[in-house]
Amino acid sequence: MSATDHPPLLRTKGLTRRFGGLVAVSDLDLEIMPNEILGLIGPNGAGKSTTFNLISGFYKPSAGELFVFGQNCTGKSPLSISRMGLVRTFQHGSLMRSMTVGDNILLGAIHGIGSRQKRRERVRETAEMLGLSGYLSDEAGTLPHGIQRLVSIGIAFAARPRLLCLDEPLTGLNQTEVTNTLSVLERIRDDFGCSVLLVEHNMKAVMKVCDRIVVLHHGQHLATGTPAEIRADKNVIDAYLGHRNEH
Repeated sequence: MSATDHPPLLRTKGLTRRFGGLVAVSDLDLEIMPNEILGLIGPNGAGKSTTFNLISGFYKPSAGELFVFGQNCTGKSPLSISRMGLVRTFQHGSLMRSMTVGDNILLGAIHGIGSRQKRRERVRETAEMLGLSGYLSDEAGTLPHGIQRLVSIGIAFAARPRLLCLDEPLTGLNQTEVTNTLSVLERIRDDFGCSVLLVEHNMKAVMKVCDRIVVLHHGQHLATGTPAEIRADKNVIDAYLGHRNEH
């Protein structure tokens, strides 16, 4: 059975956010399906970060509704939403730099796991999946940027969310690190059945890893489709991709 045969994990209906006279997101309808990596792209100022914050509960909508796992979560707190199984990362990471990699991941594993032994098992499993097993005893702040980015993903994924929302996780990574991170996202989807919302400016990576892509422009929905459909969409090319459609 394909993902489209199941109800969406997340759905927005007419989601709108105003800041004074500025409408940052306007009347947005969005769906994230089971077992998919959904890219959210658009020019600077398109409303991506605002949408991300609305979905995760950090902003309250001015209008519209948010449904998470079939429940109306409009106006709910970030903690309430995360406890349901929607977990996000932050653009600048969420590391405790003076703590070890293992203890950082443990922070994400604490919720919902009763015994210390099971939490430690979760840490080991998460580290192995991310390729971080050799770094568990290292202080996080001393590691290369690419490894720190993976640790941030590990903190979020240790909670075993049903929907993992990543805010520009590829920023500052070299090509080898990008390739490795994309492989991690595919494993999260394929091996753990966790959907991923990916906000990212690296178009080559987005086109490679995403099952579907949503394009925002001036706070409004511009297009939704597969990477091939988005790459060929004239409105998207004119508004955002320009001559980068060779990706």
